[in-house]
Amino acid sequence: MSILRIRTIGDPVLRTPAQEVTQFDESLETLIRDMFETMYAVGGVGLAAPQVGVGLQIFTWGIQGDEGYAINPHLELGDDPQEGGEGCLSVPGLSYETPRRERAVLTALDVHGEPVSREATGLLARCFQHETDHLRGMLYVDRLVGEQRKDAMRQLRQASFGETAARITREREEQRLGGAAHSTGDDAARDGSGAQPPRRTGAAFGAPAGIQADGLSRGSVAAFGSSFGRGGAR
Repeated sequence: MSILRIRTIGDPVLRTPAQEVTQFDESLETLIRDMFETMYAVGGVGLAAPQVGVGLQIFTWGIQGDEGYAINPHLELGDDPQEGGEGCLSVPGLSYETPRRERAVLTALDVHGEPVSREATGLLARCFQHETDHLRGMLYVDRLVGEQRKDAMRQLRQASFGETAARITREREEQRLGGAAHSTGDDAARDGSGAQPPRRTGAAFGAPAGIQADGLSRGSVAAFGSSFGRGGAR
């Protein structure tokens, strides 16, 4: 598995609606594995493919012992509002109270192209909404209202945000290149084929090893996390 480079606000891929996945093959499984690895490496709880420069409708999550992925997702939202804050790996260093719905029903496909579904409330429902927005070319700051929105727009224009984003990007790149060098040696030695065995740890936004999430977690892909970050710190 590989740690991928995370794109930050200003990159056009984050504002471009993602395309549906039409090819279900080994390269798709590899991408999802790499997305999980990347999400965990930077402390995220979810990750959408556009955040790693891939314009496809895929996201992963790993939250409090519940992890999984979704391909070509569709959401149906409840009416009740949910209060809570969000950060984003693609908008590093910031976090704001973001309006979302309390309940979400996710329907999607797995890596074999088979339909799956998942109902969620609370933080998991928030994550589904955050990641689905990414696939539409939206960022969580687009959802902000009132003083929260004014402050976010002001922060994004300041030189200090650019400096913070640049520093975090450098740190991630150092981590990514260091991880790639490590996996080229030690990981390949674990398997005569050179392939890394499935990860057996929990997720940043996911389920304990071996637990299924209504078809959205481990199948032929080890379930591992998005731009939906912990408090925006990373």
